Amino acid sequence: MQKRRKLVGAALALSSLLLLGACGNTNNQNTGESTTTSSVAKDRVLTDTLGNEVTIPAKPERIIASYLEDYLVALDTIPVAQWTVNDSSIQTYLQDELKDIPTIDFSLPYEEVLGFEPDLLLISSSSTVEGGKYAEYAKIAPTYVVKNGEDVNWRDQLADIATVLNKEDLANEVVDEYETLAENTKKELDNQVKDQSVAVLWVVNNSIFMVTEGRSSGAVLYGDLGLDKPTLVEEVSKEATADWNPVSLEKLAELDADSIFLINSDTSAPLFQEDIWKNLKAVKNDHVHEFDGDSSWLYNGPIANTKIIEDVKASLIETN
Repeated sequence: MQKRRKLVGAALALSSLLLLGACGNTNNQNTGESTTTSSVAKDRVLTDTLGNEVTIPAKPERIIASYLEDYLVALDTIPVAQWTVNDSSIQTYLQDELKDIPTIDFSLPYEEVLGFEPDLLLISSSSTVEGGKYAEYAKIAPTYVVKNGEDVNWRDQLADIATVLNKEDLANEVVDEYETLAENTKKELDNQVKDQSVAVLWVVNNSIFMVTEGRSSGAVLYGDLGLDKPTLVEEVSKEATADWNPVSLEKLAELDADSIFLINSDTSAPLFQEDIWKNLKAVKNDHVHEFDGDSSWLYNGPIANTKIIEDVKASLIETN
């Protein structure tokens, strides 16, 4: 009898150990499942620059971000449609990544947007959603207005978009790479073309536009690269209302830049036959560095600005 009791007791003890082991395994499994669940991406509510609370999908797959494609591509994200003007102008410098992406008009017509069935809209300018348009877009998909305005630069916009896409670390890498390139190029320029002034002109429809010193390519050349500004650039910038500002032919005669970066969207413009043009110091010294209207010089963003720096290096450093 005692022997039997011992056997029963041993069996009960073994059962208890097995039960405890099973509970331990169950607890470990539950902990693993909990960890996995917590790491799964979830919808988030973010407040955009206009104060709208926007529910951002966990993993948006059909994004429309008209005129913000540069930022998306830099963040390894491809939109479902890309910006165009009159179905002709596109951001050519991005076409290695966007060549198969259909276009959508810059004005974002409601029916066109609806047809792409987006799951997220990123809006580049507050004016785009004025007059009740925001409510209409928000009916189609979550609509987030990105930081914009005179005091907002491309770094601010990249950080904002990265927050929406949950790619802050990648955005920091993009900025770090850009800053390193700009710093190294600035040092090279200081060594080879120190104290030489430059201007950026855009010619289209025989009209001349000059970039503002603190915007677009002006921010790159005068800010990031520390190149000198001619007096006329400073004068135009004081009254600037846009990235590019009109300059009369008479005023152009005052331009004393050592070098001109010319974005030429009108190769047959009569302007180039004018004595005023031919007598500019940079023109007479053959220091005009010409790019066509498809280049990145007319755009903003980490990719556009990186290409601008590469163009400056090729023009001012690698040719000297």
